[in-house]
Amino acid sequence: MPGIDVVIIGAGHNGLTCAAYLARAGLRVKVVERRKVVGGAAVTEEFHPGFRNSVAAYTVSLLNPKVIADLRLHDHGLRIVERRAQNFLPAPDGRYLLTGEGRTAASVARLSERDAGAIGDFMRELDEIADVVRQFVLRAPPNLVERFGLKAAHEFVNAIGSAGILRDLSLEQQRSLLDLFARSAGDILDDRFEADLVKALFGFDAIVGNYASPYTAGSAYVMLHHAFGEVNGKKGVWGHAIGGMGAITQAMAAAARAHGAEIETGAGVSEVVVERGRATGVVLDDGRTIRAKYVAASVNPKLLYTRLLPAGSLSPAFLNRISNWRNGSGTFRMNVALSSLPSFSALPGAGDHLSAGIILAPGLGYMDRAWQDARQFGWSREPVIEVLIPSVIDDSLAPSGRHVASLFCQHVAPQLPEGASWDDHRNEVADLMTATVDRYAPGFAASIIGRQILSPLDLEREFGLLGGDIFHGALTLNQLFSARPMLGHADYRGPLKGLYHCGSGAHPGGGVTGAPGHNAARTILQDHRALFARR
Repeated sequence: MPGIDVVIIGAGHNGLTCAAYLARAGLRVKVVERRKVVGGAAVTEEFHPGFRNSVAAYTVSLLNPKVIADLRLHDHGLRIVERRAQNFLPAPDGRYLLTGEGRTAASVARLSERDAGAIGDFMRELDEIADVVRQFVLRAPPNLVERFGLKAAHEFVNAIGSAGILRDLSLEQQRSLLDLFARSAGDILDDRFEADLVKALFGFDAIVGNYASPYTAGSAYVMLHHAFGEVNGKKGVWGHAIGGMGAITQAMAAAARAHGAEIETGAGVSEVVVERGRATGVVLDDGRTIRAKYVAASVNPKLLYTRLLPAGSLSPAFLNRISNWRNGSGTFRMNVALSSLPSFSALPGAGDHLSAGIILAPGLGYMDRAWQDARQFGWSREPVIEVLIPSVIDDSLAPSGRHVASLFCQHVAPQLPEGASWDDHRNEVADLMTATVDRYAPGFAASIIGRQILSPLDLEREFGLLGGDIFHGALTLNQLFSARPMLGHADYRGPLKGLYHCGSGAHPGGGVTGAPGHNAARTILQDHRALFARR
């Protein structure tokens, strides 16, 4: 492809989003992807004969509606449906919580009259703050720059704009926002509620992909991060992409190709070409060199800067800091083929609860112990598991009468203690995960006719998720907003000219959002137009 303007490393959902926007604007774009299929971690694959599932990323809410509309993803085959119930939390003693439109208040009231009176206010407060956070998602955060100049003036204006958004909040809401950025989810939830399952409903969102206790300071932000999504115009709702998560990235790839972008799979990058302090292309694993005016990377920032940049191209200070970029989700991922639907002791038989996110973590103390256990032993003996059974909504995933389930399991150590390898323990831990589900739904383990196991090491090797980190970097205060991926580089521009961040390691962070890809494309287009304006 002669005369390439932008080469994008990685055909995950953000790389594809970036490619589609740039190609739509008339730039010549080439995307190179190491795997044989597009999609990164948002893919649908057959993992057992006749059974398909979203093998890594597994549910939809955070995908930005502007990205859906701009790229006309529905015209390219994307269809997203809402869960019939939102969340189902069974407890070992037979109690349960079932949430969703028309369900939440009555279900909470069976557990606690006090909590039934409090949950509406808490959810409204969370929604109001999430509405403000949504306004930050598709804009670059203020970027800190050294010395005063044109860039500093631009960032000053950006900071004023950001402050203007916060003025929409009342003083009390601003106090709540500070709490959500700085406090633990556990402390906030203990202040508001008394029933363990009600606390667990929100506390689970604080540890999804977050290798931490719900009582870890800053975990409340992760809870908020999972609250600003929507499905088909309904805020705070979770859903399923018909055909699995791969339907999202297939639609994105179709949108990019429709505008002229070229996407090459089976094309891993071994090195970014750097000439005179500028990124000018990439070298592929097969030895080919692809030159371009700009290079955009949708891979983890630590992977980019510690493995793909030539020695000596980065300052020691930058390299030292990015080497300490914190990764690790505490995630162990499984997909299972089932001969029949599970029946949960707390709510036996079929029903809308099987379309929900089924959270096996009956309290904040349980979640805290799971994290402590993983830190000490390598994995929690009583793990936190979210079970999704998408085949109850989407019959394209399994043969008639059969089903598939996703098991998103926590907590496990990204690296096992004492040098142990996940390759030696993955089956043992997988057995523990299925046994845990079986305690809540007797017969579940016996119904498994095939399974796919992805330890943190598998997730790193297969999808480039360092330490199994689904967010491309922990969502901690020192790795958020203007500090994502580092102070001075929150504007999607790397430390080398022509190099850009378009993946989840950039603002606003992880989840299948498309926002980093959208924002990076806008920055690249600004720089491209400025370059030609000077000529």
